[in-house]
Amino acid sequence: MVSKRSRALLAALLVAALGSACAAETGAGGAAAGRAGPAAGRQPQRPPGAADALTAYVERVQKAQAARALAARKWGLRATPLAAPPPPAAAEKPHITFRKGFGVGDPALPPVFTTVPTKERIVFLTIDDGAEKDPRLLEMMDELDVPYSAFLSDYLVKEDYGYFARMRDRGVALHNHTLNHRYMPALSYAEQKREICGQQDVIERYGKRPPLFRPPYGNYNADTLRAARSCGVRAVPLWAAEAFPDHMEWREWDRDLHPGDIILTHFRGREDWNGTMPDMIRQVMDVVTAKGYAVARLEDYV
Repeated sequence: MVSKRSRALLAALLVAALGSACAAETGAGGAAAGRAGPAAGRQPQRPPGAADALTAYVERVQKAQAARALAARKWGLRATPLAAPPPPAAAEKPHITFRKGFGVGDPALPPVFTTVPTKERIVFLTIDDGAEKDPRLLEMMDELDVPYSAFLSDYLVKEDYGYFARMRDRGVALHNHTLNHRYMPALSYAEQKREICGQQDVIERYGKRPPLFRPPYGNYNADTLRAARSCGVRAVPLWAAEAFPDHMEWREWDRDLHPGDIILTHFRGREDWNGTMPDMIRQVMDVVTAKGYAVARLEDYV
């Protein structure tokens, strides 16, 4: 397990690495800064006691950020997406609880939340349902190295299970959004359990039974959460902001991002909104980066 002291040192080295990367790449449209390197015969200093493994990590971050800068130019982003800090060790993950006003009277049920408690300037990108299966999305996200989580409904996914297998193979976590995307509070407990557990079985075919569930439309009741728990669900992430190809919509009163916010968007195309999946990613990443946030992997924190 990584200690807090080691994580602090790692974060310091990461900041130094990104500063170095920014000197070589000044954003999606930038050029090399042209700074002189260390004098001949002298090596750049690093924090006393830094392990070689940490140095190797920093070098990987620099290379990854340089590749991300090239991808940002290719895909038309205004600036290179920021790199997320190292994730917490398993024992140091944030404690997730119900958002105030989102409980159903039983704190032992899977918590419903819109923001992960963290002080890091990170947000989480989640994509729902599975209607649009644009291969350019897989290519774009792979090249940008931006993590995201997919919450899938079988009635849409079954049109092309292979598309989401390719997504899984790129490291994307696949989660539960019910079999048929029905309004859960209108269903009986047994019906809700069938919708949730049935989709757990579908997603498990991809290799892992998902621990996260998002109810359609964000609507649920106590039966929803009880059924979800019985199916192996541990938490119910909703969202604090929603992304479209041409704008963002906000849940919070200040219409802004905050550390740990979850961003929702959907697998959609021109038939449903004014743009494509790459258009939507371009929009949300431009907003996130301009506000000084990096996109982190939700499963590393929940």
